[in-house]
Amino acid sequence: MSKFSVARLGVLAVLSFVGLVAAPTSHAQATGDAARGANIGYTCLGCHGIPNYKNAYPVYRVPKLHGQSAEYLVSALQAYRSGERSHGTMHANASSLDDRDILDVAAYLAGPAVKPPAEAKPVGTPPAAAAVCVSCHGTDGIGITPQYPSLAGQYDDYLIRALTDYKKGGRKNAIMAGFAGQLTAADIEQLAAYYSKQRSVLSSVPKASFGKR
Repeated sequence: MSKFSVARLGVLAVLSFVGLVAAPTSHAQATGDAARGANIGYTCLGCHGIPNYKNAYPVYRVPKLHGQSAEYLVSALQAYRSGERSHGTMHANASSLDDRDILDVAAYLAGPAVKPPAEAKPVGTPPAAAAVCVSCHGTDGIGITPQYPSLAGQYDDYLIRALTDYKKGGRKNAIMAGFAGQLTAADIEQLAAYYSKQRSVLSSVPKASFGKR
C-alpha cells in the first residue's frame, strides 16, 4: 500500500470521527450581513480586490475569495485572529474583528453562493498525491461541504504557499498537517498546478455598490 493510501485511510478515519462529534458553531450556521461586511471589510479590497496582487514577502499571489463559501471564510478569519494561521497583516486585521464582524465580512467577501456543477468534470489527470485531497476538495477542486475551501482556479503559487505552511506549521490544522507533512516539494507543485487549472469558481472580490470608498 502506498504512503498516500495509508494517509488516506488515516485522514478519512479522522474526518469520520470529527463529523460524528463536532457540531457546527452558531456563527457558521448564521447568515452574515454582506452590506455591513462591506463597510467593515472594505480595506480587504486593497489586496483581495486586485487580480494577481502579490503578498510582499514571501512573494505569492493573495488568494481569490469571491466564490468561496462564507462558512469557510469565517473559519479562516477566526484562525488568523487566533494565530492558528500565521500571517502578520491578516492577524492584525482579523484581531480588530469580533465574531459578528467576521460573519458579516465573510458574507461580503464570499458573495452570492456558487452552485457547483452537478457532476465533477476534472481537467486533466490528478496527481497521485490528490488521492487524499478529493475527500474534502473533490476531483474538480470544489469543496464537498461549505466547511472546506474550493481550490478550483485558485492561484497556484498561493496553493503552494498554503500547503508549505501546513507542512512547516505556519498553519495549525491536524488533518492538513498530517497530509502535507508527507508531501515533497514536487508533490506540492503538482497539486497546485492541477487544482489551479480546474474550472474556476473563484475570482477577486468585486467592488461593492455599497460601503466606504
